[in-house]
Amino acid sequence: MTQAAVRVRRKETSRQGESVPGYAIPADPAEPRSSTGPSVAPMSAHRRHVLFVTTEIADFIKAGGLGDVSAALPRALKPTYDVRVLMPGYRQLLSSGRPIVTVARLPAVHDLPACEIGRLLCEDGLVIYVVLCPSLYDREGNAYGDELGEGWDDNDIRFARLAMAAAAIVNDPALLDWQVDLLHLNDWATGLTAGYVRWLGKRYVPSVYTIHNLAYQGVFPVERLSALGIPASAFHIDGVEFHGQLSFMKAGLSYASQVTTVSSNYAHEITTPAFGCGLEGLLAKRALEGRLSGLLNGIDDRWDPRTDPHLSPNFGINDWHGKRANTQRVRRLFGLAPSSGPLFAVVSRLVAQKGLDLTAQVAETIVRRGGQLVVIGRGEYVIEQSLIEMAARYPGQVGVNIGFDEGEARQIYAGSDFLLMPSRFEPCGLSQLYAQRFGSLPVAHRTGGLADTIQDGINGLLFDEMTLESYRTTVSRAFDLFRATDLFYAMRRAAMAGRLHWRQAVVPYRSLYAELLSEATVRSGDTVELR
Repeated sequence: MTQAAVRVRRKETSRQGESVPGYAIPADPAEPRSSTGPSVAPMSAHRRHVLFVTTEIADFIKAGGLGDVSAALPRALKPTYDVRVLMPGYRQLLSSGRPIVTVARLPAVHDLPACEIGRLLCEDGLVIYVVLCPSLYDREGNAYGDELGEGWDDNDIRFARLAMAAAAIVNDPALLDWQVDLLHLNDWATGLTAGYVRWLGKRYVPSVYTIHNLAYQGVFPVERLSALGIPASAFHIDGVEFHGQLSFMKAGLSYASQVTTVSSNYAHEITTPAFGCGLEGLLAKRALEGRLSGLLNGIDDRWDPRTDPHLSPNFGINDWHGKRANTQRVRRLFGLAPSSGPLFAVVSRLVAQKGLDLTAQVAETIVRRGGQLVVIGRGEYVIEQSLIEMAARYPGQVGVNIGFDEGEARQIYAGSDFLLMPSRFEPCGLSQLYAQRFGSLPVAHRTGGLADTIQDGINGLLFDEMTLESYRTTVSRAFDLFRATDLFYAMRRAAMAGRLHWRQAVVPYRSLYAELLSEATVRSGDTVELR
């Protein structure tokens, strides 16, 4: 095994602290209009105010797809709504070099320490409100845990503080001299926000709660209720109770005005026991109420192989010479032998959800048939070790990088022929969209957003059963396709041309916001009851 075949890089080296170029969503005169929901008013001085609460944004810190969505969606909405982001003051933001001006102070409440609200202005004008509490957020590691991936013991306090800050901004319009009209919350760590607004608020503010991954639910002991300022009366089946424990995610699902997730297929799947993670009953109820919908993610102008600065050379549709040059670059990067066979890739969190245990077994088929495989990512120790052992079995044919680098990931999308995504479940998935845009055909399990974004035999390959045999058969199809040159290049062209841009993906969000704001106008005189 060469030293280049397996590299371990524990520290994230993606562009943390830098402004991310290309997030501005240019006006598109051909942008489709939604066929349902209220019409959306054009940009004006009276845009409604939306507070977008998140724990990641790719400009500064990113653990997964939420970081990309949080960077792109608020910007895509800006022509219609005054969207501002609220997030924790992680070390990556504090050390970014961008000025943060303190605009408000919040006292300690229950076990949540006092904090300040800072205002950071991105180069393109996006406003980010930062919850400044160094004892909670100014740490090495990622948004949720230490450098080894272990979650922080005080994550309940860390994210309850974020949620309580959001509720304070909603409840006190004078706090920032900017009154919130609508909340958009994301994943488990922001779920308590909807509850705090319900328990503490005096006016109705509609909220959207987006599930990016139902498997991560923020479950803590019931004894933490008082410390977090959650009323005991909220601990019941229609509140925050989940099998005798407290669930942050269930607070979001129970109290938000509308629950969304990131693909229509996943929105259906999570109402079933197979994918509902114990919450399928509540989700089915919200679906029957018309309060659960699936809205696909998109990708933005950063994902363009013609202009991406990480590629050498850049290339476009039909420029297969440029594509092959990137393939050879990836082979050199991972210490692979020269080859004329297909190059398969994995760019992923290395967790059981992603089906990487099956990929480790499929590697033998790939190598035996003359292909090669490269893997980049980090995650569960057992998965990481199995992939390292896989690379050791096939020196010069399989390369593994335990770690993550944004530029290297983009090179792999550009250089690979096929991207392997045998996910057991996948709410939406962005990797397949990136790969398609860069001319790499996804080979994926037909689930969640993968089923919504990949057309088998047109812009990728799908298999129906989550079994080794079904996966291996589809990988064999990829080899046959690679050698059927005309069909392979036709599918590659279709993949590169058919991206879902945020210009299109943002339309149903605009309509949903308008519908909820219209409801809020009707309910503005209501008294909000505690439940």
